[in-house]
Amino acid sequence: MSAEQPVTTEPAAAQPAPAQPGPTRTAACRALPLRVEAVRQLRRRRTMAMAALVVALPLIILLAFQVGGSPGGERNQVTFLSVTTGSGLNFAATCLFLSAGFFLLVPVALFFGDTVASEASWSSLRYLLAAPVPRSRLLVSKLGVAALFSTVATVVVPVVALAAGTAVYGWGPLQLPTGGSIPAGTAVQRLLIAVGFVLVSQLVTAALAFWLSTVTDAPLGAVGGALGLTILGNILGQISALGSIRDFLPSYWAYSWVDALQPQPQWDGMLKGTSLSLSGALVLTALAFRHFRAKDVVS
Repeated sequence: MSAEQPVTTEPAAAQPAPAQPGPTRTAACRALPLRVEAVRQLRRRRTMAMAALVVALPLIILLAFQVGGSPGGERNQVTFLSVTTGSGLNFAATCLFLSAGFFLLVPVALFFGDTVASEASWSSLRYLLAAPVPRSRLLVSKLGVAALFSTVATVVVPVVALAAGTAVYGWGPLQLPTGGSIPAGTAVQRLLIAVGFVLVSQLVTAALAFWLSTVTDAPLGAVGGALGLTILGNILGQISALGSIRDFLPSYWAYSWVDALQPQPQWDGMLKGTSLSLSGALVLTALAFRHFRAKDVVS
């Protein structure tokens, strides 16, 4: 009978520690949904103040025309101001003409320039990212809400103007400052195209404000920087000595939508302006995402 073999006891292999419960990719993607971000922004006082301004602007312009009497051409210039009281459509076109150059850019710069910089100024940005909210998801949510609010602010002006103008001046064809008119049904379609182009032409200012918002922690710096550079572009667009250089400025084509409100609409200017605005907006938005992904968030 053989001797019993010694029994050796080997230590059991170390079992891996159970993984700590952490957020799944699905949970991270669901963080900070658009609805939550929209409600947060809607409750802010600057949003309510801007809403009051865009609603009040057409009413203030209407009151000015009611008090001032019949409009006339400034220094014999032929503009929509000379036919403002022709119909509600004329009044809507006039309000769009008066506000598209600067007033409607203010809410765009405000909503986009306030996206990230405001969170940084409140020292809440790092807590949002620790929720956890992926950086790209955070930017997409804020970008979507800013685009929604800016679109509403731009659309409200001609809609309120059309309602108020129709109540005072009646419903009728769009009277053209150069003579003739466009039937009301066709004019509504053309006005929708004009509003759409105004929205597209604002993309450069929006993307510029958005990029600056990821660069600075001061919301006013992002908003003011975007508006300042846009105004500079408008000024350069008026300098005829620049010649063909102006063709590469998106602001130079900002009023091309007026070509749609003609008996025979011209689309060349709108197509060029759309191309430049989309190209500039894509580049600036890409820069914003690239910078924010690598940014050291400490506030």
